[in-house]
This record gives sequence, C-alpha cells and structure tokens, in this order.
Amino acid sequence: MESTVGLSANGEPAIVQDETKVDVSFHLQPGSLIVTQDGKAFEAYHASVEFVDVHDHGPWLVDTARFTAKGPDGKSVVLSVDLLNDTYDGPRAGVPAAIWKVVALAATTAGDIGLTYATPDPRPM
Repeated sequence: MESTVGLSANGEPAIVQDETKVDVSFHLQPGSLIVTQDGKAFEAYHASVEFVDVHDHGPWLVDTARFTAKGPDGKSVVLSVDLLNDTYDGPRAGVPAAIWKVVALAATTAGDIGLTYATPDPRPM
C-alpha cells in the first residue's frame, strides 16, 4: 500500500498534447494468451491498450497494444503491435483475433461497464 504522508501538490495541471490518449492496462490470467514473434512463444501476463482521439472529438480509435510476457528463457519482454492503419482512420489488417479480444476487454474496462470518476467530497477535519 502506498502512503501519501509528506506528499503535497499545488498548481493547475493542464494537458500539453494536442492529441488525447487513454491507456488501459490490466493483468491477464496466466496461460490465457500466447503471443508469438519470430517463431518464439511468449506467455503474456499484462496487457496495455492505448486509445487515441485522432479526429478531434470523433470516435476513439485503438492505436497500440503492448504485452508484457515471459519468454522461453523465463525473462520478461515487452511486445508491441500497432493497431491503427497507416491512414489513421481504422484498424490495421491482419491483426490476430486474440489481440482484438484483448482490445475488447480494454474497451469494456474503460467504460462499457460504467466506470466513472467523480472528484472526492472534502472530508471534514
């Protein structure tokens, strides 16, 4: 558990980037996804999916999926796949169905199940 003892902050945070991105990450059940690259099989245990708003307030598109996985030698690696096509208007062709299932899980986690955020009420002292 993290402690915030001794932590303070002030200011008015502002986003600098013109392009808005949302990164959704989650742990995968062991053995549920095997990613193969260059003939080597990697057991993915964490996924991170990045969504972008490339058309200013248009529909969000999926940009990248990253997988942290154990290789045949037991060492961890990060594997990445670009999911947005070269014209930035839709999905890249030839992406395996299992990766699109991970994207669907990320989209569900991000909002389809109703996750919302509200600023916490001030606590009485």
